[in-house]
Amino acid sequence: MSEGRLRLKVVTPTRVVVETEADSVTVPGALGALGILPGHAPLLATVRIGELTYQIGARDHYLAVQNGFVEVAADPAGGSGGTVTVLADVAELPSEIDVEAAAAEKTAAETALKSAAGTEFDRQQALLEGAVTRIAVAKRR
Repeated sequence: MSEGRLRLKVVTPTRVVVETEADSVTVPGALGALGILPGHAPLLATVRIGELTYQIGARDHYLAVQNGFVEVAADPAGGSGGTVTVLADVAELPSEIDVEAAAAEKTAAETALKSAAGTEFDRQQALLEGAVTRIAVAKRR
């Protein structure tokens, strides 16, 4: 690992989505966005539905993520970098997102929300949030 960089790994139950070095990472935490730079203190937090961003040089990269955990660990070699591991139920690169399918999911969730209550309302709201996030990330290609 390069000195002063983060080692980022984003994993779902079925695959490794991203494994790279990054200058910074922003993760959608349950209580708000978590900005992570090299040398960040160790951390374990929950990940909500949202957009994960990581920067390599002057270029930003994006992923749509849904629910999971993020762990920030110190550089095992004792350097100033660190390791960011995201375990998510879903993680998609912009090129993997079917915008038409996401738009259909968004419309279906909006319609279902009009008559939903209780846990069904929460489920439909999560589906809507996931679809909106997927559309936003897909547009960043």
